[in-house]
Amino acid sequence: METIERRDTPRGELVLRRDEQTGRYEIISNGTFLMDTSDGRSERLLVTEALAARTAPRRLLIGGLGVGFSLAQAVADGRLTEITVLEREPVVLEWQRTHLSRFSGDALADPRVTVLVADLVRWLAADAPADRYDAICLDIDNGPQWTVVPGNAALYDVAGLTAARAALAPGGTLAVWSAAAVPAFEATLGELFDQVRVLPVEVARGEPDVVYLAHRAA
Repeated sequence: METIERRDTPRGELVLRRDEQTGRYEIISNGTFLMDTSDGRSERLLVTEALAARTAPRRLLIGGLGVGFSLAQAVADGRLTEITVLEREPVVLEWQRTHLSRFSGDALADPRVTVLVADLVRWLAADAPADRYDAICLDIDNGPQWTVVPGNAALYDVAGLTAARAALAPGGTLAVWSAAAVPAFEATLGELFDQVRVLPVEVARGEPDVVYLAHRAA
């Protein structure tokens, strides 16, 4: 793997690497694999299934820009009129505008897209707008049990999920990406939401990725 860039952030080191043979990019956070460009099926499913419950979804919130797969899927949905992306790391936004732009299809240029450089946990607790979202898609970590930084755990506890639910319009759906099944997280969702679905997505190696869908009744 070729190291393209290495950046220090307040939360540690982020590294962008590329496989010279395949052209695959990956992002490493503090020595831990975070994401890559090899597939993207589960990231796209995160968006399509979150929006499926609404006949005319307009407003979507994406937590985590990543390599751009989820954003590309959102931009492809012509029903959406507003797509807000929260990304905490400015360098990830920079990489999306340079090395990774083709994986989102240059979706950042879409006039419906607004990117906010902000911490999602704090934003939901204090700064979320009064107009609520038809769907919220979270792809912040490798999963509720495998957070990139310790502070992210607050997004997956009762308080964090309650804040996410409050930002949903009635009839809206919260979708959460995970690198593995987390039964305890599923149980917490079941206590806070009216309906929960679990969608496994097979991967080439290891456990399936999992998309959790938590629906708020109308």
